[in-house]
Amino acid sequence: MKDDSPPVAPAQVKAVRGFNRFYTQRIGVLDPYLGSQFSLTEVRVLYELAHRDQPTAAELGRDLALDAGYLSRILRRFETRGWLARVPSPADARQSLLRLTDAGHAAFAPLQQKSRDEAAALLAALPAPKRDQLIDAMSAVQQLLDPQPQRAASRTVLLRDPRPGDMGWVVMQHAEIYWREYRFTQEFEGLVAEIAGKFIMNFDPAWEKGWIAEIDGERVGSVFVVRRSATVAQLRLLILTPGARGHGLGARLTDECIAFARSKGYRKMMLWTQSNLDAARAIYKARGFELTKSEANNAYGQKLVGEIWELKL
Repeated sequence: MKDDSPPVAPAQVKAVRGFNRFYTQRIGVLDPYLGSQFSLTEVRVLYELAHRDQPTAAELGRDLALDAGYLSRILRRFETRGWLARVPSPADARQSLLRLTDAGHAAFAPLQQKSRDEAAALLAALPAPKRDQLIDAMSAVQQLLDPQPQRAASRTVLLRDPRPGDMGWVVMQHAEIYWREYRFTQEFEGLVAEIAGKFIMNFDPAWEKGWIAEIDGERVGSVFVVRRSATVAQLRLLILTPGARGHGLGARLTDECIAFARSKGYRKMMLWTQSNLDAARAIYKARGFELTKSEANNAYGQKLVGEIWELKL
């Protein structure tokens, strides 16, 4: 298709360059970021590490358009400070997954809060209608310069530790999803609530762990590892909301459980499921779990076949 647009006028180029100079000065891009010791690029890398689900260095370099050597130096600095850990990938031992440590999150948290405060201060100086006008103008600039729909890869995926309120969400999701999709009665909700309550009350951080999955800040899934014995770990309460399915997140949550159990020296991981939960069973089978026991039972208003699957670690 022929482009009939006229050549870019010098005045238009001048206007864009003038806006760039104004905006970068207004938000302090050319200074150490937010008065900290970091450059904007370093803080951006910290942001991605804090909000992504254990990316690889190659993924970060690609998505941030950073030179591999430059990114490697930044990551080494973070690692030297104790902010970054490299975790072998459970799916591919040749790759390392990058994880921000607790110290790294502690270093990033005040920067993130200061950034929020400065953005709020920028908007607070404007009357309410002009705030909306500014946000609309920013959206227009972004859409004009990047007209392609947001790529799925750009969605922010985070696996984090459970916080107060999360276990109630886990119970609610199990109850609603299993009622809607399998017609499980409130008896099942009671079982999940009992499991969740025991996890909270008996939690042993040395041997147990839970993960809440978020996409763009919204909870979409969960999974937990509980100590069944000195040598056996149990995977429990794996669930994903319908909108989060089909992107490998259930597999990633399962991989986290396996990696955690191995790191703690467990010799076996087991789980209990139902024969009609095909998607979950496919995840378990692909990771080497074997069906060791099945038993017909009438529960939750349905005729079911309960199954126990086991994986040698």
